[in-house]
Amino acid sequence: MTVGKSNPPPPAPAARAAASPSASAPSPPTSRATVWIISAGVFVVNLDLFIVNVAVPALGDAFDGTSLASLSWVLNAYAIVFAALLVVAGRLADRYGHRRGFLLGLAVFTVASALCALAPGVGWLVAARALQAAGAAALMPTSLALLLVNTPAERRPRAIRSWAAIGGIAAGLGPVVGGVLVEADWRWVFLVNVPVGVIGLLMGARLLPDARPHREGPFPDLVGAVLLTLAIGALALALVKADAWGWSSPRVLVALVATAVLAAGFWMRSARHPAPVVELPMLRTPVFATATLAALLFTVAFAAMLLTSVLWCQQVWGYSAIRTGLAVAPGPLVVPALAVLSGPVVRRLGAGRTAAVGCLLFAAGLAWWAVALGTAPAYASDFLPGMLVTGIGVGLALPTLVGAAAAALPPTRFATGSAVTTMARQTGSVLGVALMVTLLGAPDGPGEALDAFRHGWWAAAATAVLAAVAALTLRRPGAASDPA
Repeated sequence: MTVGKSNPPPPAPAARAAASPSASAPSPPTSRATVWIISAGVFVVNLDLFIVNVAVPALGDAFDGTSLASLSWVLNAYAIVFAALLVVAGRLADRYGHRRGFLLGLAVFTVASALCALAPGVGWLVAARALQAAGAAALMPTSLALLLVNTPAERRPRAIRSWAAIGGIAAGLGPVVGGVLVEADWRWVFLVNVPVGVIGLLMGARLLPDARPHREGPFPDLVGAVLLTLAIGALALALVKADAWGWSSPRVLVALVATAVLAAGFWMRSARHPAPVVELPMLRTPVFATATLAALLFTVAFAAMLLTSVLWCQQVWGYSAIRTGLAVAPGPLVVPALAVLSGPVVRRLGAGRTAAVGCLLFAAGLAWWAVALGTAPAYASDFLPGMLVTGIGVGLALPTLVGAAAAALPPTRFATGSAVTTMARQTGSVLGVALMVTLLGAPDGPGEALDAFRHGWWAAAATAVLAAVAALTLRRPGAASDPA
């Protein structure tokens, strides 16, 4: 976003270390151990998203029937802080070491998970989720940086796709694991992260490579991160409260104006700061900018689908948490295989067409629900087809867009570019959840609930179609747009 800079900031040190001939490759056993430790950290961060979604109705019951608007901040606080701190945490790890950044992020995430489990109320839980997101923000970019150091240059596009596929594996297991844990107690949803985090810390302290940090760069823009946090939070507040306050109410209008002012301030900081949250020259790379925009739009629809599928099963059909997890799982379970094996499809059709097909299939799955679902449970004939089609859509669209964005940049920008794309996706998640909270409202009775969910599914499908349109503008041919 920084149009005022002719020279981009220095490349991320992890990428420099990966490209540098002086960076010695670790021995094969150490390399394998690194991959397993990194995968475990990335897995628990992604697993947490899907588990917590399944737990939302249980949280409402546990905290005296707290409204969906209030509970949405359990999801949105995490996504907002994660989005705002992702690049900043990555830059701090660039200065002080990626091994140190990964271990610190995993430690914060683990401690915050325990605090979430101890929460006596929604306010405590939201604050602990924000701390959890800070740990995740430090862990995610450093995980990719450490992975690239251990990967030869010619295998990096595949490594990026495999890294992205970890999220798909977590998505497949998350609903079922979440359902089982919620049946026992919602607090286990967060406690499950603790042993994984402790083991990862003990092994990582001994086995992760410790490349020399590069401290010569400027200090990251912390003010810009605060402005971005407040801007996304203000927009989410306006959307979440629009139904209760009214779109034309002074409070909603103030929140929208605050969003515009804060976003403008963030843009100006990014244009002038030597180490901004978002490097605006990156957005002048057409493939990167387009893939990131498409990923943001697609994630709006994805977050909406994930939340509404859980709420529909539990609140309209009366499913238990574990039955809901089993009902939702088939869609995510198809994602990992497609994410890993779709390389030939991308090479044949191009990243843009492949991602567009995925977005359109995702929209078709949502449209199926809007047309077919009724208040009487009919899982196999009405719900399952839509879930499977959306899963296929995710597997084709999301890893392809992430890979296209990363491969559009030179190797020295991998870490920073992936952080910006992930930040955009988290912003999309906030908007998707907030949009659904507004559209669902507080329906009175099954009939009103059916109408509200249908409005939500049509809106999410329309957003997925917009993502498909954006994806179709990705250039072809070229490695930058056709990662495999």
